This record gives sequence, C-alpha cells and structure tokens, in this order.
Amino acid sequence: MAGAVGPASESQHAVSEIVVKESEGGPAMVRPPVASPDAAVELREVSKAFGKIHAVKGVSLQIGQNEFFSLLGPSGCGKTTILRMIGGFEQPTKGLVYLNGRVVNHVPPYRRDTNLIFQHLALFSHLDVFDNIAFGLRMKGLDGRAVRQKVLAALELVDLAGFESRRITQLSGGQKQRVAIARALVNEPSVLLLDEPLGALDLRLRMQMQEELKEIRHRVGTTFIYVTHDQTEALTMSDRIAVMRDGLVVQVGTGREVYGAPRTRFVATFLGDSNLLEARVTAAGSGAVIVEGADGQIQATPHTDVRPGGDFFVSVRPEHVQVWHPDEVDPGIENRLEVRVREVTFKGAFTEYRLVTRSGQALIAHLPAGPRRALVPGDAAVAAWRRDDCVVLTG
Repeated sequence: MAGAVGPASESQHAVSEIVVKESEGGPAMVRPPVASPDAAVELREVSKAFGKIHAVKGVSLQIGQNEFFSLLGPSGCGKTTILRMIGGFEQPTKGLVYLNGRVVNHVPPYRRDTNLIFQHLALFSHLDVFDNIAFGLRMKGLDGRAVRQKVLAALELVDLAGFESRRITQLSGGQKQRVAIARALVNEPSVLLLDEPLGALDLRLRMQMQEELKEIRHRVGTTFIYVTHDQTEALTMSDRIAVMRDGLVVQVGTGREVYGAPRTRFVATFLGDSNLLEARVTAAGSGAVIVEGADGQIQATPHTDVRPGGDFFVSVRPEHVQVWHPDEVDPGIENRLEVRVREVTFKGAFTEYRLVTRSGQALIAHLPAGPRRALVPGDAAVAAWRRDDCVVLTG
C-alpha cells in the first residue's frame, strides 16, 4: 500500500529534484522545468528500456486533477509500464515523472500519493474484508478507532456496508473487486492507478462495475488512471483517452474525439470498425477536401493539414454509411458509391450490410431498423454518407 508522499532526505531526492546540466564553468545543478499547475500527473519525454527492448518511447502527457484518464492499446504497447512508472514500481530510463507538481522519479512507491489496483487483485484470503481494507492504515500506524471509521466509510462508498466480517472466499467476483477498490481508496490517494482490474469479470458484471467506478470517482474526487485494451471500456468510462502503439502515444482526446476524428489508420481500426478507402487528394480547403479513389470522387473532413497531390486513406464508420435502393437515395448526402450487397446479418440493435464497390473494395454499413425497403444479397444499391462523417487519415 502506498501512502501519502512525505518529507524525504536530501540524498534520497538529489536526483529527482535536479537536472544535471553542462555549463562553460563545468557541471551545474538546476531545477527541472516547473510542472503544469493543473496536472495531477505529468510525464515529460518519458522512456523506459528493458535491455534492448524499448517499452516506452518519449511519452509526454498531462493528466488533470479529478480526471478519469485511460491508457488504451494492444498488449505490449507500454501502457502498464507507464502506469508502473507513475506508481514508482519502475523508474524511467529517461524523462521526468511529476505527481502534483513534484518530480518523483526516485521516490519509492510507499512515499507517493498513489495507490495501484493490480489486474490480479492480491487480496489476503486469510483475512476478512475489514482486515483487508484496514491493512494499509495499520501499516501507517493509525489508531484502532480511526482505522474503524475509515474502513466503515470505505465499505459504505463501495456499497459493501455490513460485509466487514465476510471472508474473501465468501465473496463474488464483483464483491472482491469492490474490496480491492475500498482498500485502495481508504488511504485517500490523490491518484488511483488501475491495471485492467475488470478483466476477469463476465460482461454483465464488467458493465456494472464500469458505472460504479465512474460514480465512485465523482464522489471521492480522485484522479483515476486506467489501463485497458478494451475499446468499449475506455470509451464508456474516460474523460480522455491516450491511444498507444509500440511504446508511443499516437493520439489523445475525449472518446468522441478519438473515435469520431481518428488521425491514423491504427486509431481508426483499433477503436471499433471503420471503412478505409485509399484515395488521392485533388483539392483542399479549410473545411473540406476532395479525394479521388478507385470508385470516384469523395468529399471528406480534414482534421490535420492535408495538401493536394498526397495519397491518403479516408475513414468512415459503419454506422454513418447508409444503404439505399438506387431510386431512393437522399439527394442531400454528398458521398455516394455504387455497390452490390454481399451479405446481410441481423445483430439486434442494427443490421449489418457487407457491400462491395465496383472496383472490388469492401464496405460495412450498420443500419437501424426502419421502414425502408429491405435489401438482400445480390441487390444493386448505393452506399452514401455525409462529408462530415468522412475523415482524412494522415498516418
């Protein structure tokens, strides 16, 4: 259990409080750059190498006070390594880690104002619920009355009031998860680190715990930094998301921003389904670009600087693609491609249409139920979408 950061000896923090800089008169000690005043956590050009393996490569991030911030990416992208460097369980090879405005590169975990919930909850099976939650408080030397007050308040927070005498083996998966959260929050950390804590739960329980974590965060006013490879989980829970790949942060933004305006093919395809069409930019303005692809001209929205003559991909999400009989197309929709229906699959909330263009490119459309005439495999049709739903990808 990590407690609050306390005063440390000058020798302990000599490296973390200063940066060595060469000057004409020899080496001089100077303080590192001042951290952002609004950031609970800040990383500046942080890298981590394990021998020849570079797990994190020059990552810079600012995470605000009371923010729910997710690190999202496939296995091996470096997200857990970043979490462990924030918690003090790994030291950066290069760069600076700030907690609440203070460089903590060489501050041990137990002196940081953080707590980490591991993927495997590491609850003490030989202790009851009360003693599991009280463990960190007792290690800090709190008296029995204070411990009891804090533990009961933490149980109330996670809706486990009355469970203090239960054995860990008597709890369900969701109840164990809440005990782990209570144990982490009872020390009142300013930053709570969560390493895929819901991975072992079934889908319905995961969805329930996602909502509960969001509610707990609002009640306690703590910054949550959450590691996950589950796109839906990140979109559901986060104020902002950092999408990672191969040790790099490739895009940061709200869920709406990274899903609706991806910058790269990786982000477009990692966060949900996306139709990617290769095309050459023929005209570009401040609000729109025109691209020429294998099946004709497409209008798209630029979110970064693109210039005529460049080869790019454009992305449109399946839920933005409409499929019409050729004589029923909405005339107000800017982009239209002639297609043939290859497959139709009912998926409950929507029907999935798999389409193929004249040039052989595959498209997917997700259509809600409606009064439109049904389309069946083999039908000629028109796939249409609006310019604002079509994004130019630059990487």
